[in-house]
Amino acid sequence: MKKKGHTPITKVKKPEPNVNDPDWVIWAAWADRITFEEIEKKTGKTESEVIKIMRRSLKPSSFRLWRKRVNQKSIKHRKKFEYSRKEIASKIKKNDYL
Repeated sequence: MKKKGHTPITKVKKPEPNVNDPDWVIWAAWADRITFEEIEKKTGKTESEVIKIMRRSLKPSSFRLWRKRVNQKSIKHRKKFEYSRKEIASKIKKNDYL
């Protein structure tokens, strides 16, 4: 008798919701590695619409915390992220020659 293949299910504390679920936008907005451009591509919601959704959905203190986090992280904006990566790469190259 053959055993059937079984792939283990990884349990995550907060799994990713379905893209069609309204909670996906909130989940993606909190995720560091998902940019506003990716959110817009998948849902059609612009950055300002995402901010409005977050303002409506979160408590005021949580919204302020999220805005502070988004403004400090260069990852949420594709152009800023790419610029910071280039800057880091150039610093690494300069340090290699010292």
